[in-house]
Amino acid sequence: MKQKILVTGGLGFIGSHTVVALHESGFEPIIIDNLSNTNIDVIDRLEKLIGYKPQTVIGDVNDLKLLDSLFQKHKPEATIHFAAFKAVGESVEKPLEYYKNNVGGLLSLLEIMKKNNSQNIVFSSSCTVYGEPDEIPVKETTKTKPAESPYGATKQMGEVILKDNQNWLNTQCLRYFNPIGAHHTGIIGELPLGVPNNLIPYLTQAVAGIRGELTVHGSDYDTPDGTCIRDYIHVVDLAEAHVHALKRLLNQQFETNFEVFNVGTGNGSSVLEVIETFEKVNNIKVPHKMGPRRPGDVVKVWAETTKVETILGWRAKKDLNDMLKDAWHWQSLQKANT
Repeated sequence: MKQKILVTGGLGFIGSHTVVALHESGFEPIIIDNLSNTNIDVIDRLEKLIGYKPQTVIGDVNDLKLLDSLFQKHKPEATIHFAAFKAVGESVEKPLEYYKNNVGGLLSLLEIMKKNNSQNIVFSSSCTVYGEPDEIPVKETTKTKPAESPYGATKQMGEVILKDNQNWLNTQCLRYFNPIGAHHTGIIGELPLGVPNNLIPYLTQAVAGIRGELTVHGSDYDTPDGTCIRDYIHVVDLAEAHVHALKRLLNQQFETNFEVFNVGTGNGSSVLEVIETFEKVNNIKVPHKMGPRRPGDVVKVWAETTKVETILGWRAKKDLNDMLKDAWHWQSLQKANT
């Protein structure tokens, strides 16, 4: 019997790639997703990749009754929790929705996990917990500062809640940086509903002619070219990190009940560098203009990756060229299918 793993938000961008990685590692993923930022056809796309339709419940993690029935039916060995809103800018505009969904959803999940004696969770955290960091690259021991956005604050709160429940709960907390790219087949990728809030899906849609030109938010930051710097990580690499963290939990290799790992490449790229690299590897121009700064954005952040590499045994394999090639390959196929 394969070990069942519950994946909340499993039809989303990172969730769907992690479902594939779980299958490839011999696990049976069970999905719950409320379709708030994805499409039902991702189930069919996953079937193409893994050979069967993964068991999927369309519903919300805040629905305690539904969640309880799911745990009682499947008895998952662990949960990977992705179900959260994720856009920094949007969180500034809609803070209540972010707190209710991201913090409330985690509390609901933990309540049902405890009721069903389910003790293992891999938590989707974020480098936004560091705020505007004092040191770069940021280490797991870098002091977290007040978050620059409600999104970041919900991730900080999530970590506090998980840490406070160590008496019954085992947590692998993955603070990831900026996931981009897509599966190399182009079968799954990032396709947010409505206008994208993140750089790469907006960029690829602008190039595809679906959106107007890309606005670069801020050109006067204290960076070499004036634009924000981030540590971009390929979503397939990130999915693999979740499998490593999961195995650490299931094999009881953890040193404490709450462990934190940065998951990034250790390299920072500015927005303009991303645009330039995209144009070079795909031989296509990115229509863009410079605009004002956006509330909630950190100036620069990238990861110190020694801990994740030595303890978790994971290392990013793909570089920015790979990420941007795969992102455009995915977007090109969507254009061809419309």
